[in-house]
Amino acid sequence: MSQLDDSARRAYWTEQLELGYGMVEELLTFPVEECGEGFASIPDAAEAAGVEMLFSESKIAGDLDRVFFIRESLVEDVIAIGRVMNDRGWILKVEDGFRSREMQRTLVRKPAVFDLVLQKCIWENGGEMPPVEFVFRRAIVLVANIPKIGTHMSGSAIDISVFRRDDGSEVWRGGPYLEVSEKTPMRSPFITEDELQNRLSITEIMESKGFMHFPYEFWHFNKGDAGDHILNKKPEPARYGPVDWNRETNEVQSMDNPMDPLNPLEQIEIEIAAAMKRL
Repeated sequence: MSQLDDSARRAYWTEQLELGYGMVEELLTFPVEECGEGFASIPDAAEAAGVEMLFSESKIAGDLDRVFFIRESLVEDVIAIGRVMNDRGWILKVEDGFRSREMQRTLVRKPAVFDLVLQKCIWENGGEMPPVEFVFRRAIVLVANIPKIGTHMSGSAIDISVFRRDDGSEVWRGGPYLEVSEKTPMRSPFITEDELQNRLSITEIMESKGFMHFPYEFWHFNKGDAGDHILNKKPEPARYGPVDWNRETNEVQSMDNPMDPLNPLEQIEIEIAAAMKRL
């Protein structure tokens, strides 16, 4: 890679992450009136509807299993999306669904994730270690270190990949799920035209059922929350916000202190020191 090309990639990455932080600031202030709607299982609904889907088998972090549940009234839309993809010869793979406070807090600190974020911060800073405040700022955008902005914690988001039914190959979007690079934004200029068209074709299907794409991650889609309202310029309060969910009773309660970082600045500093020993 030439120095000029690397500079262009770094400039684009910085621009996109700063735009992402601008959206974070909007999310933090956008009004939410939690509706109290419960959750439903996407795998159970897919099986009942006879729709072929895949679900990630990896742990979200440590020994924490992924939770393929979403708000009840959104499940039908996900199933409809899966059916459209099946008709097209594709299989929707749900990589992630609801995340509890503890799941999200742990994900931010997950070495496989945090190390990538830190490496990009060092690269963006010209190879030098940036201030902890800078890493904190980037982590908020890349892994939602505040409940108010984390649509997975609202039960209103899914992360997805897509595969072909005939041979099982992935409909390639320029990188795998959880790509952390200048290829991550939806319309990155650093992917091929075919990869961009795959992203846009998938997005068209998702958005036909109201699941809006997060512009800075090509795999993330959400509906009915503050992010959806901001992207669609809907001024009324969103109905889904970050919640604590009781799986046994299917009751939800708005999270206390949703504006507080899951991992405060001091914790991020500890994670940086640990990451530097691994890298």
